[in-house]
Amino acid sequence: MKLSRRIFIKRLFLSGLGFAGIVYLDSFWIEKYIIDWNEHDLSESSKDKIKIIQLSDLHLKEIKYFHKTIAERINSELPDLIVFTGDTISRRNTLSIFEELLDLINPKILKILILGNKEYDARVAIEELKKAFALYNGYVLINENFSYTKNKRHINVLGIDDYLHGTPDFIAAVSTIDDTSLETIVLNHCPAYTDTINELNKTTKIPIKMVLSGHTHGGQVTFFGREIYTPDGSGRYLKGWYTSGSTKMYVSKGIGTTVLPLRFFARAEASIFYL
Repeated sequence: MKLSRRIFIKRLFLSGLGFAGIVYLDSFWIEKYIIDWNEHDLSESSKDKIKIIQLSDLHLKEIKYFHKTIAERINSELPDLIVFTGDTISRRNTLSIFEELLDLINPKILKILILGNKEYDARVAIEELKKAFALYNGYVLINENFSYTKNKRHINVLGIDDYLHGTPDFIAAVSTIDDTSLETIVLNHCPAYTDTINELNKTTKIPIKMVLSGHTHGGQVTFFGREIYTPDGSGRYLKGWYTSGSTKMYVSKGIGTTVLPLRFFARAEASIFYL
């Protein structure tokens, strides 16, 4: 049966409306609030596996229901270590909001945080952040190392200052390591600096197991796998695993948003790593 022009236009309009609704739901709800939990096993069958959860780019403005589900999942997983890889706090005087989130998480879990460009933009009081974070079994690393021990396993966790607004110094960070032969995890907010880390490590020769980065939001808004924009400090990196020289790096898509309050084909994520 031949459709009349009026019916055709009506159906086309309704189809377009339905498609727009799906896009809106995906961008403003599904991609933002339904967290994609990814697991990566780099343990090579090691005994006393070390379990690490990475949270990146939270951009905390308020605590919403999905933040509570993240905390519930963390408490259920009971990792050995949570690492916050920058841009946790992105507005001035919002440390209390971060504390609200920390109140939801098991205080026995060790937590390590590095700074991102947004902490500097927000002029976060670093000493105040360190003192508050310490109450939650947390350590803020700025070009320094934390030695972690689990039974007979020992690793270094190296925290690098922000590449854009801080003073990243891999050599200075390495100088704080007591045992440079230990497997080392590097926390580095802007993935572009990993190229520098790889070059410098040709001399220092630290056994880097992996670098954990964020910053890019996975493009935040992408079409057919191609990003429209990535911020300065992203370099050639977008999301997932990369190798810079001999250095392996994971770039998280993060959890929060910036500029636009939406995500499109760049699902918010939290990652679990086994070492």
